[in-house]
Amino acid sequence: MNSVEELIANQKPGFALDQRFYTDPSIYELEIERIIARNWIMVGHQSELPEPGDFKVVNIANESAIVVRGSDGELKAFANVCRHRGSLVCLESEGNTRKFTCPYHGWMYDIDGNLTAARSMPSDFDKSEYGLNKVSLDTLHGLVFICFSDNPASLDDARRDLAEPMAMFGLENLELAAHKSYHIDANWKLSIENYQECYHCATAHPEYAQMHTLMLDDKKRDRLQGHMESKMEGCGLRSMEIDFADTHAPAGEFGYAYSRTALFEGYLTGSKEGKPVAPLLGDIKDYDGGASDFNLGAFSFLLAYSDHVVGYVFTPVDMNNSKCDIYWLVRGDAEAGKDYDVDELTWLWDITTEADKTIIVNNSIGVHSRYYKPGPFSGMEDLEQRYIEWILRELARP
Repeated sequence: MNSVEELIANQKPGFALDQRFYTDPSIYELEIERIIARNWIMVGHQSELPEPGDFKVVNIANESAIVVRGSDGELKAFANVCRHRGSLVCLESEGNTRKFTCPYHGWMYDIDGNLTAARSMPSDFDKSEYGLNKVSLDTLHGLVFICFSDNPASLDDARRDLAEPMAMFGLENLELAAHKSYHIDANWKLSIENYQECYHCATAHPEYAQMHTLMLDDKKRDRLQGHMESKMEGCGLRSMEIDFADTHAPAGEFGYAYSRTALFEGYLTGSKEGKPVAPLLGDIKDYDGGASDFNLGAFSFLLAYSDHVVGYVFTPVDMNNSKCDIYWLVRGDAEAGKDYDVDELTWLWDITTEADKTIIVNNSIGVHSRYYKPGPFSGMEDLEQRYIEWILRELARP
C-alpha cells in the first residue's frame, strides 16, 4: 500500500477522497493526533451549567471530559480519568455535585479537580500532585469549547471578528431549549462532508428545501438576497460576510466564517410553515426573512434564525461511527410552554438530521465497496471540496 504521504500527494484535485481515508485505521489514528486532538470542539452553551457543581460529561473519540462550573463560578474541564489507575471517574452524563468519586477505588475529587481523599496511601503521598488532569476550555460569546491539546489555537481573533454578528443574536444571553444526540454509523468525515453541501438538499430534504434557498442558482438567489438585504437594517440586522474558515486560515489557527442567506418569500424562520416559533433574539426588531451560518472551527456550526439558533457539532466515536449533537437555543428569558413549544422548535432540524443519518450511512456502505472510486465534485460542493483539502493539509502537517 502507498504511504499516507503518497496517498495525500496522489489525491486528485476536485475529486472525492480515496477509500482508504475512510477505512484505514492508521489514517484514523493520524486524524486523532493531528486533527481531533488539536482543534476546538463546541460542547454546548454556558447556560447549561449555571451553578457551581453543575456538570456534563463529553465523549469524543477515545477521550472523555468533565465540564463543570467550579467553586469560583468559572467553567472548567478535566479529563474523566482517575489519577490512580485510570478508571472513568464520572459515569453520569450530567448533574450537580459537590465531588466526583471514582467508582473503582473511591478516590474523591472536588469540583475544581483537586484530589481530596485517597484511602490507604503511603504517609508521604501528596494529594496535591494527583488532581484531575485539566482539559483546555474557552468560551466564545457564551458558547463553550474544549480542546484536548495543552496548547490550542487562540480564539481571540474569532472572539473579536464575530463579536458583532454574535451580538445581533444575543448569543451570550441565550439558553438551551433542547439538545439531541444522533448516532451515525459512518466515519466522521462523511457526516461533516454531507453537512457542507446542499447538492442533495432538493431531493433529500423537502422540508428544508421549501424554505431555504441554497440550492438555487445564483441569479434566482441574488433576487431573494436583495429583497432580504433591503429589510435587514430596519429589522435590527446588518449585512456582513466573514470568511476565515479553516481552509482560509493559516495552518494551526482557528478558522471561522459568517454569512446570511435569504429564505423563500413567506418564510420568516425555520419552522413547519415558516411562522415564528420563539421570541426574537438579541436586538432584532422584526423578521428579515433570512438565516445566518456560522462556521466555528472544524467540527462546530451554527444556523441562526431571527428567533432561535441551532448548533451542530459532528464528532467521531471511532473510525466507523460518529455522532451529531444538536443544540437549540432561544432567548434567555423565554419560557418553554409559554413562549415556545419544544416540538415545534426542533421539528425542522430533527426531521432533517434523521434523513441525513440514512443518507450518510448509505454513503458509508458504498464507500466501503470494492467498486467505490472517487468521483468529481459538482459546482454545489465547493465547501465540501475546501473541507477535504483542509483535512489533507492537516494530515500532512507535523
